[in-house]
Amino acid sequence: MYDFTGKTVLVTGGGVGIGRAAAEAFRDAGARVAIIEIDETRASDARDALGPDALVVVGDVTDPAAVADLAQQVDAAFGGLDVLVNNVGDFLMLAKPFDQLTDEEVGRLYMTNLGQVFSVTKAMIPLLRKKGAGSSIVCVSSIEGFRGIPNCAVYAACKAGLTGFAKSLALELGPEGIRINLIAPETTDTPQVPVSLMIPEEHREHIPRWIPLGRFGTPQDMASGILFLASPHAAWITGTALHIDGGALAAAGWYRDPRGVWTNVPVLSGNGLNF
Repeated sequence: MYDFTGKTVLVTGGGVGIGRAAAEAFRDAGARVAIIEIDETRASDARDALGPDALVVVGDVTDPAAVADLAQQVDAAFGGLDVLVNNVGDFLMLAKPFDQLTDEEVGRLYMTNLGQVFSVTKAMIPLLRKKGAGSSIVCVSSIEGFRGIPNCAVYAACKAGLTGFAKSLALELGPEGIRINLIAPETTDTPQVPVSLMIPEEHREHIPRWIPLGRFGTPQDMASGILFLASPHAAWITGTALHIDGGALAAAGWYRDPRGVWTNVPVLSGNGLNF
């Protein structure tokens, strides 16, 4: 369905989860793939999985020097860039009321979820311009950028900020034929957020009723959306969010109880999680 033969794709945080699935999907579609991964073990594993033609860089995208070095390595290896996937993002296990966050924690959340997207994108635009019309940027946002979430206000604000960034940058880059879009996943079962382990055993029977399509997302679900937005199939789509959430945003808090009856009243004690 997708053919990226001869195209170069950079995926940030490509060592695991959604980033890894996207990198492998682009590779399977014929692309030359580059990733940056902060964890050396995951980077090594990704290097083995992606093959000798892949560029695997160990680095931290919140470090401006690492981002500048990444741009130089991608340009030297491939002579430009066709697709940038801004995948890195994390709530950093900082789930607590806003007024209990330290300034340092706010700064970490900002840099991890929004600040580094600015710096990576800015560094890669010259490489995208080398390829010209048809190149694109896909950012990985979250359903939390489109609804309220208690105890993750800064994370949600950063994800909401990605929408404004994509819409505005789409206008700036549109005349050059460069598109920017984002996906907005609901909870995806990854090593970073291992939902299957976070839900206590006694609550797992409820999972098929919490989301209209009956399950949490997989990295492959998200990779499929990323490939679509980066492909010619989405040639007239820019500044747009693709919600990959199993219908969760449409449900807006409604789910089915153990009898299969729709309700928006909690039927579990606690928060239903292991933390």
